[in-house]
Amino acid sequence: MSAGGSFAARLVKIRSMVLCGQFAALIAVGAFIRIPVPFLPFTLQFLFTTLAGLVLGPRLGAASVLLYILLGLSGLPVFTMGGGPSYVFQPTFGYLAGFCAGAYVSGLVAGREAAPSIKRLIAADFAGLAVVYAMGIAYYWFISKYYTGSPAGWKILFVYCFALAVPGDILLCVLGAFLGRRLRPVIGRFRDGH
Repeated sequence: MSAGGSFAARLVKIRSMVLCGQFAALIAVGAFIRIPVPFLPFTLQFLFTTLAGLVLGPRLGAASVLLYILLGLSGLPVFTMGGGPSYVFQPTFGYLAGFCAGAYVSGLVAGREAAPSIKRLIAADFAGLAVVYAMGIAYYWFISKYYTGSPAGWKILFVYCFALAVPGDILLCVLGAFLGRRLRPVIGRFRDGH
């Protein structure tokens, strides 16, 4: 590989790391943008995690969410209810892990083309959302049964962990698809240095 090619590859890598850091910061900000909903906090974290997958692709999108999670587990108060290693025992931690897997799935379904159709991006968002809810609800059930000792029945889990939050998340899927379609070409050019 020539010196110029090596430099260009390093520049793309640096730009990718910067983008991951920026999306991790956006996710942290999204945790504190709260929309009042009865019983549970509704934030914009999902919007930024799904955008990470749509715009950065599966690997970098998931990496940016993982960076956010690691920052929170290291003690920075970037999660909705604080931070620190003990946060893994919060019943809602499964949603954070789901954000990482969901960003990967969204990026995978969205594909590599510069301007996929809105339908494809919405499908990608819904695929990611399904992963987030599956992991979040399963983890909530597990922690409430085996750690807190106050098991939640499936009816309660369905209402509080899904039904109350999903209408807003559906809107975020649509918004994310439109934003993703606009941002993909711009961020792709920045990352690749064009």
